[in-house]
Amino acid sequence: MDDSKMSAQMESGRGFIAALDQSGGSTPKALKAYGIEDGAWSSEEEMFDLIHQARSRIITSPAFTGEKVIGAILFERTMDGEIGGGPVPQVLMQRGVVPFIKIDKGLEAEANGVQLMKPMPELDALLMRAKRLGVFGTKERSVINLANREGIAAIVRQQFEVARQVLDAGLVPIIEPEVNIKSPERAAADRILLEELLASLDSLPGTDRVMLKLSLPAEPGLFDPLVGHRRVLRVVALSGGYSRSEACRELARNRGMIASFSRALLEDLRHGMSDEEFDRTLGQAIDEIYQASTEKGSG
Repeated sequence: MDDSKMSAQMESGRGFIAALDQSGGSTPKALKAYGIEDGAWSSEEEMFDLIHQARSRIITSPAFTGEKVIGAILFERTMDGEIGGGPVPQVLMQRGVVPFIKIDKGLEAEANGVQLMKPMPELDALLMRAKRLGVFGTKERSVINLANREGIAAIVRQQFEVARQVLDAGLVPIIEPEVNIKSPERAAADRILLEELLASLDSLPGTDRVMLKLSLPAEPGLFDPLVGHRRVLRVVALSGGYSRSEACRELARNRGMIASFSRALLEDLRHGMSDEEFDRTLGQAIDEIYQASTEKGSG
């Protein structure tokens, strides 16, 4: 799968992107949700081995193919790992799934109602390694808690600065300025974010395109101008704490947006399941998210 095929799949493929990128402090929580308690490992290495086994089980499931899962976002250690003796990005591409890599290193403390990304001094080396492994794009997350224009403008500015670095490395960035769905100012934050994103997209030099990963808006259809923007390859939605049924219901109300779910995709999977039960449960989740991504109802 070359870059042109991956780009075409991201722009117009029917399906959604699986977010398999829990890292660092979120890994124990992800393992617990999977049915593996804290005492099951005695070192960080063992912890990451367990999460890699879980991700490998998902990726190799008969339900997990490019027919409905058009892309997958990986944690750095997963990208560098192997499944069945093959590099994980190559295994994904063989299954028709476009590989992405999470590049951010976590969040700064809140200021002006937002949390910027921490510095990424080793980003160039990571991007070079990802490109060499055949990865198509990246994902970078920051968080908006309040409708503070100064803070939201700072988030968008930082996101586009990093995106420029990613584009220069020959990869496609997924820009993720997440609006906290529990924010008391959520609707106003959505509107400010839309304005700031449109301004930054309109000022992009050259012909480069980016992807956007956004919280499902409080007002369905609010992000329609982003879906149709000439500089946007695809707009994807995060589940943001919604259950799968809630996230799918909201997603179906937003034209042109597809899912990029993590917890909402994996919430019913358990370590102790038989392979048959695991594959059936994953397949049901994939079908539900695929439907919400491709069949839209009225807002």
